[in-house]
Amino acid sequence: MKRVVFVIATVLALAGCQSAPPINFSVPNVGFSAKKIEAELKSMTVGIARADEKTGELPAGMETLVPQLWQSALQESLNKMAVFNDDAPTKVNLSVKILKLDIPSAGFSMTTETAARYEILDRKTGAIVYTQDIVSKGEVPLDYAFAGITRARESVNRAVQNNITQFLQALETVDVSKPMFPVSQR
Repeated sequence: MKRVVFVIATVLALAGCQSAPPINFSVPNVGFSAKKIEAELKSMTVGIARADEKTGELPAGMETLVPQLWQSALQESLNKMAVFNDDAPTKVNLSVKILKLDIPSAGFSMTTETAARYEILDRKTGAIVYTQDIVSKGEVPLDYAFAGITRARESVNRAVQNNITQFLQALETVDVSKPMFPVSQR
């Protein structure tokens, strides 16, 4: 009996020593794009949506960290993908608004849901070339790690990575010559 208690105590102690993974939104396996968007990406911003735009909450204390890490991961992915043509006469801005980042508070399997609005704007005409709200999930099963905080943090990483991945896939369909919302000529 003493041996069983000792083994359980040792397992719990070792599991408690496990460190949570860092918050890392970098998307793995981003490849070079054969199809180019005939526009130069001049600026990119990532921020939190206004209260009237939100579809969920962002955990307290992450209002500055999450957008910074999201932007860094998105920039890294766009650089690897090289989907924008730096020599194109058309110049565009990319704006990302984080609409939701719902992190589970408890559970065996941790699932984080996130939503973000991606918008590409033609700097010269003001036309919205592309806009889409992308919703994604990051699921981490119980067998990933014993500590709930480890599973929760990894589910956040996966949810944002999946969101950025869906946006990168959608870029394959963007055509700057056919904006989704052109500016009417007066």
